[in-house]
Amino acid sequence: MLPEIQATIRQPVVKNMMKSLYLHFGVGVIPLYFVTFIGYWAYGSSTSAYLLNNVHGPVWAKAIAHITAFLQSIIGLHMFACPLYEYLDTKYGGKGRAMAFKNLSFRVFVRGGYLTLTTFISALMPFLGDFMCLTGAISTFPLTFILANHMYLVANGNRLAVIQKLWHWLNIYFFGIMSVAAAVTGIRLIVLDSETYHFFADL
Repeated sequence: MLPEIQATIRQPVVKNMMKSLYLHFGVGVIPLYFVTFIGYWAYGSSTSAYLLNNVHGPVWAKAIAHITAFLQSIIGLHMFACPLYEYLDTKYGGKGRAMAFKNLSFRVFVRGGYLTLTTFISALMPFLGDFMCLTGAISTFPLTFILANHMYLVANGNRLAVIQKLWHWLNIYFFGIMSVAAAVTGIRLIVLDSETYHFFADL
C-alpha cells in the first residue's frame, strides 16, 4: 500500500500510481508465492498455520522473525483500522491543533482502546483465524477482486476489447466461487474448533 500512497505525491499521479501497482502486483507477488510453495515443500500440509512454529535454528534468528511478524501485524492492523480512526477523529475528536493535549490524548485513548479490545478478543478466541477466514470471504474477496473488476467493466465497458471483458468476467466468477468456498470453510472451521477449544486456550 505504501508505494501507491507515495506515488500520489509526485506528478503525474495516475502514471506513477500505475507503475507502483504493476511493481507491487508483479514483482511483489514473487516472494509471497515463493514462501508459500517452498514452505509447503519443506513442511508439508501438517505445518502450523503460523509457519514460525515449525522453524528451527538459532534463537536470535527466530526472535528476529517473531518480532518482525509482530510488527507487521501491528502495522497491518493500523492500516486497516485507519478508516475507523478517521471516522472517530472526525465525529468525536476535538477541534483545533492536532497535537493539542486534548486532541492527542483523545486519539491515544481511542486507538489504544481499540488495540486493547482487539488484542483481548484475539486472546479470548484461539480460533480467531476461522473468523478472519469468514470475514475475508464476505468482505475482502468481494471488495478487492469482484467489485473492482465489475466497476472497471461498468466504467470502461464500451472501450474494452472482448478479451479484456472476458478476463474481467473470469476474475469476477472465479473469485466469486472462491469467496463462497472460503465462507463455507470458515463456517465449518468455526463449528469444529468451537467444540474443540475453550476460551483463552494456550495453543
